[in-house]
Amino acid sequence: MLDNLELITQIDKSKMLDVVADFPNHIVQATKLAEDIRIAEKDINNIVISGMGGSAISGDILKEWLRDRLDIPIFVNRDYNLPKWVGKDTLSIFLSYSGNTEETLSSFREAIKRKSLCVGISSGGKLEDICKEKNVPHVKIPSGFQPRAAIAYLLFPTIKIIQKIGLLNDVDGEIKETVKISREISINNKKEIKQSNNLAKSIALSIKDTLPHIYAWRYYVPIARRWRTQINENSKMIARFDEVPECNHNDIVGWTEQTEIAAMSSCIFLRDKDEPNRISERYNFMKDVFEKAGAKVLEVEALGKSLLARMISLMYIGDFVSCYLAILRKVDPTPVYVISKLKERLQRI
Repeated sequence: MLDNLELITQIDKSKMLDVVADFPNHIVQATKLAEDIRIAEKDINNIVISGMGGSAISGDILKEWLRDRLDIPIFVNRDYNLPKWVGKDTLSIFLSYSGNTEETLSSFREAIKRKSLCVGISSGGKLEDICKEKNVPHVKIPSGFQPRAAIAYLLFPTIKIIQKIGLLNDVDGEIKETVKISREISINNKKEIKQSNNLAKSIALSIKDTLPHIYAWRYYVPIARRWRTQINENSKMIARFDEVPECNHNDIVGWTEQTEIAAMSSCIFLRDKDEPNRISERYNFMKDVFEKAGAKVLEVEALGKSLLARMISLMYIGDFVSCYLAILRKVDPTPVYVISKLKERLQRI
């Protein structure tokens, strides 16, 4: 079924797989968008990145990518308001693909009142309008995507913004490697490649008709979240994620008795060949527990040398997997009608 291009075209009416396959080019284009942005020099003691859904995940990825590199904390805000500590010494970045996300706009207005150093990234909408009105730097990104499919346009300009204010050394080499690795993944996992040689198709076939549980360690926890949300939105399936080692203090106990649910489950481990030995041993133990409970266990390894490339490689494979799961379920990956219905209801309040 996944090798039938005609059938894929019939199901994937909005061509989400084509958009996903073009992700490496999105990185190149997105990186250029922030080159001319001007940001006032200012002492920064913390960073808050506000967004929701497919926009906020960029903040999560940045936070973990930079956890060992920045001397100041990064906080990802998914709410209508900001933490009390956000103020004049805060770099506040607002990510909203449409520019009309109500939670993000509410936080943006609050940050302006607190005289935080603000930057907006959107394809237009009210966020762009307020940025122009308040003379706030704004990066305009291309319209026409689903927010979750525009992650390159939200993530990579944010990286360049943090670099421009002097908090981050030159990262062009890491971005270049990320593009290279992403191109390889695109070539090897695009819809034209047969299932026998296509990792993403093989994973999708393995976890079809299961409840996916995605597990990750440290840098890859936001990538596990991304796998879950992509499966939610593209595949229209329930999925969950958890983090190692925290899950070893609670989650693994549930697998010792819930064999009925375990038998319907697939467990996906996001691995890194350079992960600490104690983390590797935890994964080995978890595999034994999960398989004994009746679950299917799959392991996916990061590709690349730099941390950014390795993180994005695992994220990108998951994006392909979610689309192939949608094809197997005969659902168009693009529409998310229930989210639209919620927004319509909220507009009446």
